[in-house]
Amino acid sequence: MSGPMRPRVAIVGMAIESSAYSEHRAGYRDFAVREGDEVVTRYGFLAPGTALRDAAEWIGVFYARSIPGGRVHRHVYDDFKERMLRGLAAASATAPLDGIYLDIHGAMSVDGMDDAEGDLIDAIRALVGTEPLVSAPMDLHGNVSERLALGVDLPTCYRLAPHEDAWETRERAALNLLEWIGRAGRPRRAWVRVPILLPGEKTSTRVEPARGLYGMIPAIEALPGVTDASIWIGYAWADEPRCHATVLVTGDDDTVIKREAERLAHRLWDVRDEFSFVGPTGTLDEAIAASIAHRDAGGGRPYLVSDSGDNPGAGGSGDVTWTVGRLLEMPSLTRPGAPVTYVASIFDAAAIEKLWTYGVGDEVDVLAGARVDGRVAGPVRITGQLVSLHDADPDAGRVAVVRRGGVHAVVTEFRKAYHAASDFAAIGLEPSAADIIVTKIGYLEPTLYDIAKGWTLALTPGPVDQDLGRLGHSRIERPMHPFDSFDRAPSLTARML
Repeated sequence: MSGPMRPRVAIVGMAIESSAYSEHRAGYRDFAVREGDEVVTRYGFLAPGTALRDAAEWIGVFYARSIPGGRVHRHVYDDFKERMLRGLAAASATAPLDGIYLDIHGAMSVDGMDDAEGDLIDAIRALVGTEPLVSAPMDLHGNVSERLALGVDLPTCYRLAPHEDAWETRERAALNLLEWIGRAGRPRRAWVRVPILLPGEKTSTRVEPARGLYGMIPAIEALPGVTDASIWIGYAWADEPRCHATVLVTGDDDTVIKREAERLAHRLWDVRDEFSFVGPTGTLDEAIAASIAHRDAGGGRPYLVSDSGDNPGAGGSGDVTWTVGRLLEMPSLTRPGAPVTYVASIFDAAAIEKLWTYGVGDEVDVLAGARVDGRVAGPVRITGQLVSLHDADPDAGRVAVVRRGGVHAVVTEFRKAYHAASDFAAIGLEPSAADIIVTKIGYLEPTLYDIAKGWTLALTPGPVDQDLGRLGHSRIERPMHPFDSFDRAPSLTARML
């Protein structure tokens, strides 16, 4: 530490989940950027007067976060990295840094680059050296290369999917960092590459076997000599050599952390064939038929349908029109008196410009969507009554709702994931008034999960297709489950770092 003073910890980070199969490219508008004190105030556990805030001098440097999407433009990444490095250099100039809190996702891809987080930690280490301890909270859908694991002393990840423990994980990363800054020596890491690559919708901790796997972690962490134990399921829609599951245990007892890392890895491998979709699946037609049958049987509102192939929350482009186009062709949904159906969303700034020339209540005719990603389906013709116009959504920009029969199609100016009940209510679409809600999502996020009276995970096409075999991975290390069969069990020996 820096003498008798409180430890000095700088906070930096850049977080996005990037699909290699999305035509979207993440630019400046996609990222919410904070610098200086605004970085520190993002973390509720660092609010003034809290024990963690008082335990160290927290130096906000730079943090950028985006909803998932496609690869990041290289010039944007280079700019953000340079701003982090300049800030760290300035923070180090006044006094040495004892620690760096590196807030990342773990599945960022950048044009022309493999292992973006590995590149970032290497650049940070080249600047600050090996002395400051680095702690990194991550998404369990991150990809932890050996390169990243070598540079980060104290990595940890979420233990719930959906990620209801995101802030708990960030706080744990801060606590682990301060604990080790106050100790002699440095943490050791036992890193295991596990050749499994599965979509998140098959690995939700709401169900087994993921629930049981992550349920093993508290007992491991309670062992003497262990600081943290983590399982990264990995991110299936990237296509890089680092895409695989990872187990990593940190602590100061090599024997214990190696043993426990290998035990977790073997357990993960043993249950690899038990992973299945977290909810009932079907085609889009089957999902709509099930939702109508549910309504006719008096099952209650709303019935949720996941348009999983273009889920922006997993890296989808967000403007794939395949689903909305088919819904608008279904007589059962577009006739008078049809089930009230919300469909969210597609983004198209040009379509919004045209819709803004109409008044609410007018009959409209507009082509929308597929401007970014038209590989699966082209722009869709939306005709019907303009129900509402909304302005100044911080993510979506301007929003229009067009009704044709029972279908209420949501068109936005910019990409937005409609993953919360409040997202619909904010544009006048009360969830409890809908028979069916079709939204670009995979497993249901908490508020939608809570209100769903029924649900189908529709296996639709798109850049985050649940059928990984249709995507054409070519750069992952093989063999890999479930792409390949294994003649013998893989080596799951921990590498000590």
